[in-house]
Amino acid sequence: MDNNSLFQGKCLCGAVRVEIFAEPLWVGHCHCPSCRKATSASYATYAGFKVSSVFFKGEKPKVFESSPGVIRRFCGKCGSPVSFEGETWPDEIHLHVQLLDNASAFTPTGHTYVKTRMPWVSMDDGLEQFEAFSSEDNQP
Repeated sequence: MDNNSLFQGKCLCGAVRVEIFAEPLWVGHCHCPSCRKATSASYATYAGFKVSSVFFKGEKPKVFESSPGVIRRFCGKCGSPVSFEGETWPDEIHLHVQLLDNASAFTPTGHTYVKTRMPWVSMDDGLEQFEAFSSEDNQP
């Protein structure tokens, strides 16, 4: 990987690698049913970046259109989720934080789509909460 990148990451098997040349625009948790299903988890944690700052190396991620105007990328070898891109945020790519080598450095600042969260997910972490998607919120 390029030593000039700010952040690097890879999927579980290492076939899909990513280099990022900018700080994240935001970091947050998404509780929408689609993100939960795509990750088989209670919520997905993303870091949003400008598309122009993210470069994939190695294997090209596979693409799945999960709903109109939304694509999700994943590794075709190990199945690891890689990213989310939606028409609502045309210049952004939302990378799964756990894809990144230094994931612990990406501290979430909020929860999005909490109206459909799993009822047993604790929301007492003091982070800002958003009921649903909003283009004004600029988060997935």
